[in-house]
Amino acid sequence: MKRLMFACSLLLASGTMSLADGLFWVVGNRATGKCTIVTRNPVINGDIWFGDGPYKSKADAKLARSTIRACPAPTPDEEKAEDGAG
Repeated sequence: MKRLMFACSLLLASGTMSLADGLFWVVGNRATGKCTIVTRNPVINGDIWFGDGPYKSKADAKLARSTIRACPAPTPDEEKAEDGAG
């Protein structure tokens, strides 16, 4: 019975992980005063004060970031770095 429960929990965990593939979140970082786009579901604690998403594409996440009042507009250098990293 323990083996069956363990196998079911592994199956559930792997299914949950695959659902997050290719998704994007907008995250507010209190330490930097900026909002960034990340590819993992953020844990809200410490310097991370909010997370919004998930979004299906990076373009959707960028659009969402531009509508969030707490997020300052990224500088052109930050935009260029984001586009090169993603």
